[in-house]
Amino acid sequence: MQNPEIVIIGAGIVGLATAMRLQQRHPELRIAIVETEKRVAAHQTGHNSGVLHSGIYYKPGSLKAINCRAGKFAMEEFCTEHAIPWDRCGKVVVATNQDELPRLDRIAERATANGVNFERIDTDQLRELEPAAAGIAALHVPETGIVNFRRVCERMSGLIRDCGGDLRLEFQVTRIAAKGSSVKLISQRSETLECDRIINCAGLQSDRICRLAGGDPQIKIVPFRGEYYELNPKSQELCRNLIYPVPDPAFPFLGVHFTRMIDGGVECGPNAVFALSRSGYTWRDIRLADLVDAISYRGFRSLAWKHWRMGMGEVHRSLSKPAFVKALQKLIPQIKSSDLVTGRAGVRAQAVTQDGNLFDDFLIEKSERAIHVLNAPSPAATSALAIADQIVAKM
Repeated sequence: MQNPEIVIIGAGIVGLATAMRLQQRHPELRIAIVETEKRVAAHQTGHNSGVLHSGIYYKPGSLKAINCRAGKFAMEEFCTEHAIPWDRCGKVVVATNQDELPRLDRIAERATANGVNFERIDTDQLRELEPAAAGIAALHVPETGIVNFRRVCERMSGLIRDCGGDLRLEFQVTRIAAKGSSVKLISQRSETLECDRIINCAGLQSDRICRLAGGDPQIKIVPFRGEYYELNPKSQELCRNLIYPVPDPAFPFLGVHFTRMIDGGVECGPNAVFALSRSGYTWRDIRLADLVDAISYRGFRSLAWKHWRMGMGEVHRSLSKPAFVKALQKLIPQIKSSDLVTGRAGVRAQAVTQDGNLFDDFLIEKSERAIHVLNAPSPAATSALAIADQIVAKM
């Protein structure tokens, strides 16, 4: 094809959704997507548990709350239209002690403000929904669903190609140069691609792409690995759908939980440990440049100092299966080590501010010739089509 007018960097679900929306709204545009890996959805999108979030947790008025609600309905409609299996199975958010009840109340307040359909239930009602779950109170959220987001991305990439989009895999952007009224992207193989504007949906590399493009993001991406176990086939009856704890408001991770998956099986987890590489799916995956980049960042050191005790607990659960089992037993007391088999892991691209805080919302910034999606962790997959609409509006 001719040189594209717009190049999207990153073929995760946000990048693909953005390309698809641009083609739908502006079919005259020439669009290309470049992706470092050999396939689409290779990192965050392809390693999550496939939950279609309802928007119950997020601060009313935040980008997460707004886009999650709109994105969820758009994603359900997309999956139905394209015969992608999904299930609005519902979930329970369970308080297991008295100290968690005020936090459960605050979640209920947010759910009401965000327009989420839910019901507060007692122990007997909880047992009807999830017989193995332990709790003194819970919220039942029937809107929550499950889907395979990798399958969604495969369908999106097919639609993009069918409409003339150029999807270039194994194109790792190593340089970005302004050239008069255009932007030139140079790959690790010295391939070049010239365009009018770029959209940075690079996920784990989004801050670096922003800097290559001449930007100065006030955050740095720090990778956190989430590790999962799965219930063995004989134990899967312990969880019917989704069982979540009451999250700690000081930390943007939801805590270990149980998730039935659309393709079968039940995942248990994740924890949240600092990954030693931006693609660090195991403790053996170490990339010195990523490690030094994180440790030398003042914001990360401040974060580690503030949350070292919680961080050590997460590391302990990573290295000790009995410790992980103990965390799961808070929700399902009868879980035993023999019920669990090792599952997959994912790496979350978490933006950390210079003062050591975890940026707890989506972050999208615009410059003269670029739009940068600098923070899009969960619920970004659920929200992808709504985020894409915002990006198209900014263009």
